[in-house]
Amino acid sequence: MPDAQSAEAAIRGWCPTAWRPMAAGDGLLVRVRPPLGRLSVAQATELGEASRRHGNGLIDLTNRAALQIRGVTGQSHRPLLEQLGALGLTDPDPAREARRNFVLAPDWCAGDDTESIAQELLARIDDLPELPAKVGIAIDTGPAPVLTQVPADFRFERGESGDLLLRAESHARGTPTSIETAARDLIALTRWFLETGGATSGRMARHNLPLPQTPTIAPASPRSFQQLLAQASGPFHGLPFGQLDADSLAAMAGRHGVTALRLTPWRGLILEGGTTSPGHAATDPLLRVDACPGAPACPQASVTTRDLATRLAPLVDGSLHVSGCAKGCARPTPADIVLTGRQGRFDLARKAGAGSPPDQTGLTSHQILALFGSP
Repeated sequence: MPDAQSAEAAIRGWCPTAWRPMAAGDGLLVRVRPPLGRLSVAQATELGEASRRHGNGLIDLTNRAALQIRGVTGQSHRPLLEQLGALGLTDPDPAREARRNFVLAPDWCAGDDTESIAQELLARIDDLPELPAKVGIAIDTGPAPVLTQVPADFRFERGESGDLLLRAESHARGTPTSIETAARDLIALTRWFLETGGATSGRMARHNLPLPQTPTIAPASPRSFQQLLAQASGPFHGLPFGQLDADSLAAMAGRHGVTALRLTPWRGLILEGGTTSPGHAATDPLLRVDACPGAPACPQASVTTRDLATRLAPLVDGSLHVSGCAKGCARPTPADIVLTGRQGRFDLARKAGAGSPPDQTGLTSHQILALFGSP
């Protein structure tokens, strides 16, 4: 097992895994990718207990529908890994775990195309090449795509005529595939990506070379978040900033009728089998806000973020991103309003990403609140 102490260095440009945690201001971040994006009641309860025993009890839900246990130490990382392995939440092989960077449309049903493709990829995980750490795969084959705005490099989607397709990010069309050939087709495409310099590009969207096959099939028009929730297997439990703690995770898992928790990339969980949720409604303005933990939880941040984001949420129309630094970890895509921390103050930009050229610089929290009409 790798030495977790060595992982405490603040290495950037990659995403943590269970085996390779990342240092933050409150300890190590350990990322957990439950198979198929689903936690059984027992797994959820024990994961919460593990986060308390081996970390600080705080858990993040990421924009790729994974979990991050916070506050882990070099000494507690090894027993946490052992417990995650016993729960079936991480692969005992670090290389296989790193390849398991999938996000599923969270309204999948047993035996449908999304679940079938995911299971086949898991069965052939050793055949997938080792890809750059941020490269992800979206399995999104419901009646129409719903993960279009979720970060991914290769996407399985439904075409306009109902056929399955495999689409490379930044390409408007994809190539035909099937349940029987999906794993083989993805393996071939990812190998092409590496053979043509993809490791240097880092992401498919930056890999500006002609694809090995000409894409011919357009994906169906995306479904809305509300359309997905109408087909989901239970109520949506919104989590401001995607953060929860061990006690709230156990409470959700213990609600009447709940059989499992499904992770979503939209700062919330679906309570499979449940009838009601005490969480924030999907329409809550706070769930439109992306904000990283900020200072002091992240050593890269020079500002606190979430108090300002909470106060701004009802004042901003559209999307809002409050970032502790120019990395913009909480939101990789542009927002209507983005505030980026720099040397203890904020830069403001509109329809931009974190670190974009600002419209205004050196703003304090009070000045920003006044700008948006806060008394």
